[in-house]
Amino acid sequence: MSGLAYIIAGIIMTFSLSSLSSCATKKTSFLASSVAPAAQGTVTVKQDDNKNYVIKVELSNLAPSTRLSPPMNAYIVWMEASDNSTKNLGQLNTSEKFMSKDLKASFETVSGTKPVKIFITAENEVNAQYPDLSRVVLTTDYLK
Repeated sequence: MSGLAYIIAGIIMTFSLSSLSSCATKKTSFLASSVAPAAQGTVTVKQDDNKNYVIKVELSNLAPSTRLSPPMNAYIVWMEASDNSTKNLGQLNTSEKFMSKDLKASFETVSGTKPVKIFITAENEVNAQYPDLSRVVLTTDYLK
C-alpha cells in the first residue's frame, strides 16, 4: 500500500469514527399502559449533523382514539424538553392512510431542544397547548 493509500484510509477511518460518536442513536421503549394495555412502542432519538434531535416513534396495537372510553379526537405526541418545557410535537395520525390493520403507527419529527421524556395523550383538540395528564396513553421513562 502506498503512502497516499494509508493517508486516505486514515482519513476514512477518522471520519467514520467521528460520525459514529456524533450521531449516537438512543432507543427507548414506552412503559406499559393502563389506558391502552395492548399498546407497545419505542422512541428513537438521534442527533443529526445540524445538532437537532430527530425523534421517531413506532407503535403497535394502538386502537384508534375514537375507540377509547370516552372517545377522543386524536393522539398527540408530547416532549418534555431539557429546558423544562413541554411541547406538542404533533398529531399521531391513526387513519387508514397511516395505520394498518395491525394497528401500527409511526411518527417522526425534529426538535432543536433535547428531549428528556416522550409521551402520548388522547386529546379532543389537536393543537392543545398543554397536555391533559389524566389522558396519558403511553410514556417513556426519562431518556438517557
